[in-house]
Amino acid sequence: MSFNKKNNDAEDILSEFDSRTKPEPEPTPEPTPEPEPEPEPEPTPEPTPEPTPEPEPEPEPELEPEPEPEPELEPEPEPSSTNDDSSVNSNSTEDRNVIFIGTKPIMSYVSATLTQLSTRPSITIKARGKRITQAVDVSQMIVKRMDTVGYVISDVRISSDSLTSQDGKQRNVSNMEIDITKE
Repeated sequence: MSFNKKNNDAEDILSEFDSRTKPEPEPTPEPTPEPEPEPEPEPTPEPTPEPTPEPEPEPEPELEPEPEPEPELEPEPEPSSTNDDSSVNSNSTEDRNVIFIGTKPIMSYVSATLTQLSTRPSITIKARGKRITQAVDVSQMIVKRMDTVGYVISDVRISSDSLTSQDGKQRNVSNMEIDITKE
């Protein structure tokens, strides 16, 4: 019996809803003739194609200033590189041998490390703070899963740096560097 009452209630609700919605479509056709004068503003888009050719020349001037700063930047590094050629070359090589662990998924660091290890004899994985655990995970995935290739952890360095936080307090942050080499 309660099931029949529910059906009746549902039918009553639907019939009320239908009766309320039917009068609404009738008034809606009346306002539709009012928007018909709106097609007259359609000729206004014709001037809009004219401004579109104007932005096209704008990128061309943007391209012209870009080459100008490039020559300006090139002379600046040249005097610094002539003063310390060996230090610049060693820093760029050292930067390529280091992988900094951040917020990306662990497997992206594993693949980056394996890519670098394929062309270099050793790679350093660096991390600090909460990311030290991810650095250890990356190194262990490489060493244990690539056991047949012969990658080993050659050195682990632990240090601490004193940094100023955003609120102005001095904080000690732990650092870890893990060197991986091929046997």
